[in-house]
Amino acid sequence: MVKKADMDTPAGKQIPLIMSEIRTAADKLANIGPAVSVFGSARVSRNSPHYETTIAISAALAEAGFAVIAGGGPGIMEAANKGAFEAGGTSVGLNITLPHEAHNNEYQTISLSFEYFFPRKAAFFMHSFAYVAMPGGFGTLDELFEALTLIQTGKVPPAPIVLVGSEYWSGLAEWLGDQVLGNGMIAAHDLDLFIIEDDPVKVVRKVVEFHESVNSGEQYAPSLPA
Repeated sequence: MVKKADMDTPAGKQIPLIMSEIRTAADKLANIGPAVSVFGSARVSRNSPHYETTIAISAALAEAGFAVIAGGGPGIMEAANKGAFEAGGTSVGLNITLPHEAHNNEYQTISLSFEYFFPRKAAFFMHSFAYVAMPGGFGTLDELFEALTLIQTGKVPPAPIVLVGSEYWSGLAEWLGDQVLGNGMIAAHDLDLFIIEDDPVKVVRKVVEFHESVNSGEQYAPSLPA
């Protein structure tokens, strides 16, 4: 039982809003069907090759029948929403107000607003069966390693994780092999949890082939990490 004294603490005051944000996301996204989360930097300009690549990937995912979930802000997030939106697909924006993200992008068929990162991140993992990581900073790395950790530990079902851009991601992959695996912090098969790919067509093909190989729809029904 939650006591009034507990509700008077900072955490006690935050918990009802966090629970409300999770519930709202679950209700609003309940029927979006199979979805792919696209992670990436808010700081990428519209004339960046990464922006154009993200549009191409998201458009192809939408045309293949998948909803696209992105962070709702500018940069890569905008490109992901734009690709899906302009292809006539379901474009989900999980918006959060941050000092360096002055606006939410306009390419969202479903828009959700979050005060806290925790329920926002839960919404990504509640509804996605695949993850595409474009170049990004701390937020992108946080989302990427959350996906890797949840899949590694079995808290969410197996899912493809595609890192797009070998020039950007190869150094990280080498470090994981040399240092993290080399020091026994992960197992060798953990490095198979992700792939690095440059070709948008192959990125989408990986997602489509995985979806076709999944036999149990119930396994990938919307759910929070176990």
